[in-house]
Amino acid sequence: MITFILNDKLIKTDAHPGTTLLDFIRYGQELPGTKIGCREGDCGACTVMEGKLRNGKVQYKSIVSCLTPLGNAHGKHIVTIEGINMKELSPVQSAIVENSGTQCGFCTPGFIMSLTCHCLEEKPSDKNSAIDAISGNICRCTGYKSIEKAAESISGLMKDKNINNPISWLVDKNYLPEYFLSIPKQLGGISKAENSIKKGKKIIGGGTDLMVQKPEAIAESELNLLFDNDEMTGVFAEKNNCIIQASTTANMIMNSELMQSIIQEIKGFFKLVSSEPIRNMGTIAGNIVNASPIADLTMFFLALKAQLSISDSKSTRTIALKDFYLGYKKLDLKPEEFIQDVFFKIPEKPYHFNFEKVSKRTYLDIASVNTVLYLKEKNDIIEDCAISIGGVSPIPLFLNETSKFLIGKAVENDTIIAAEKILQQEISPISDVRGSDKYKRLLARQLFFAHFIKLFTKKVSVKELLS
Repeated sequence: MITFILNDKLIKTDAHPGTTLLDFIRYGQELPGTKIGCREGDCGACTVMEGKLRNGKVQYKSIVSCLTPLGNAHGKHIVTIEGINMKELSPVQSAIVENSGTQCGFCTPGFIMSLTCHCLEEKPSDKNSAIDAISGNICRCTGYKSIEKAAESISGLMKDKNINNPISWLVDKNYLPEYFLSIPKQLGGISKAENSIKKGKKIIGGGTDLMVQKPEAIAESELNLLFDNDEMTGVFAEKNNCIIQASTTANMIMNSELMQSIIQEIKGFFKLVSSEPIRNMGTIAGNIVNASPIADLTMFFLALKAQLSISDSKSTRTIALKDFYLGYKKLDLKPEEFIQDVFFKIPEKPYHFNFEKVSKRTYLDIASVNTVLYLKEKNDIIEDCAISIGGVSPIPLFLNETSKFLIGKAVENDTIIAAEKILQQEISPISDVRGSDKYKRLLARQLFFAHFIKLFTKKVSVKELLS
C-alpha cells in the first residue's frame, strides 16, 4: 500500500507504483492544476513540491510529477498548486500577477510551485538563486522578463525569512496554509517502504530516464524502488577515496562539500547538466546505467577514473567505469546485479579540471558533444591526464590514447595539436538529429582546445590552435 500526504489529505492506494505521479494527481485525485506538457521533464508544467521528513523537519524540493513513479511518493508530502491556495493570493502568486508573469496560464502553476519551494529553502534568497529555482520551467508566452522580475521581487521579500524555521515563518506570512505545520507529525506516522532488492524486479531510482523511455512498461512492471533507500544515498570520503552511493542525486553531488572541494566549479558545471527538478531526481547510478553516449554525469566520473562497486546482494565486484560499457547500451552487468556505489581516488592538489559542452540550447538540453579534462602537472610536465568525451562514439568514451600521449609532455601548442589528431582517431561520430559526423568532429576539436585555452591562458596561443 502506497501511503503519502497529498496537500492536506492522507492517501492510501494500491495503484501500481510505476504509475506516474502526474496521472495519479490529475485523474486519480481530480486535481487539474498540475498540467500535462511534455511528459519528458523538460517543460515544468507538472512541477510539484516533494517534502521528506528528516530529523523531525520536512525538507521540500521541486520535482516533475510526469517522471516520478507513484511509489516514490510513499512517506512524502506531495504539494500541488491546489495545496497552497488560500482565501487570498500568496505573496508568490501576487508577485506573478503584479509583474504580469502570466498570459495563457498553462505554465503558471509550475512556476508558482518552483518559486514557493525556493521560499522553503533553509538558506537566504537572492535574485540569482530565485531565477535558478525556475530553471526547469518553460513559458511560451511572456519572454521571461516579467517572470524574472517576479522572482526578483520574491527574493526581496525573503530577506527577513527565518532560515532556521522557514515553514512557520511562511505560514505566519500567508505564503503557506496552516496545515503545513501538522505535516511532520503526520509523516512520522507513515511506515517506511520496503527497500530490499528482490530478484526479477526492475530497478528504478528517480525515473528521469526510464520514465521517458518506457513509461508504459514501467507502469506494468514489478519494481525495486531505490530512490529513497537511505543506505544507498550519500557522498563521503573513505581511505583517500570519494564514495558516491547509487541513489545519490545530481543535486546531492553538486551540493556536497566534499565534491565542491574536489571540483571547485561544480555548481557552475552542473547548471549545464539539467534543471533544478531533474537534478533533484536523477541518480548517479541511473545516469550510468542508462548508458547514454552523451550522459553528462558519466563524463565527470570517467575523467576522475571512477570505479563501480557492483553487487548481486551476495557478493561485490569492482570494475572501472571506462570498462563498464561494452557497446551501445550494452553493459558489463548481469541481470541480477546492480550498482552499489561509484568511487574514485581523491586527487592530490594542485590539478586542473574542466567541463565543456555544446548543445542547441545552453541550458536544459542534451549535448551534441560534451567533454571533461583532468590534468595534473609536475615541474611544468603533465604527470597525469584523463579525458572523457560524449556524442562521438556509441558509448561514453574515455580517451585512452589521447590521455596517454599527453603524459610526460609539456603543455604547449604543438603537443595539444598532436594530441587532437590522436583524439580524432579514437572517436567515431555518426550523423543524427544533433549534428553531422563532420560537425561533431569539429566540436570535439574545438572543445578539446577549449580545455587548454581556459586552463592554460599563458601557455597556449588561441590563434595558433585554431588556425
